[in-house]
Amino acid sequence: MTADELKSVIQAGLVCEHLELEGDGRHWYATIVSIEFEGKRAIQRHQRVYATLGAKIQTDEVHALSMKTLTPAEWAVQDPRL
Repeated sequence: MTADELKSVIQAGLVCEHLELEGDGRHWYATIVSIEFEGKRAIQRHQRVYATLGAKIQTDEVHALSMKTLTPAEWAVQDPRL
């Protein structure tokens, strides 16, 4: 799976104000900013992202996804060097 394909899958299931992906086709790191994360703990945010991937995680099409999940307010005050 390419970064563009993975972005499309995530964006199809989750409203994203910002989405960055880095990876090698199997192991990915994502920074995801979504209003849907408001009021949710980190584990709930990650579960929401994994729900967008559905079978792609279960079938190992996406082997590993590490992520930083932020609300728009959290993103606005984040140090850009992080």
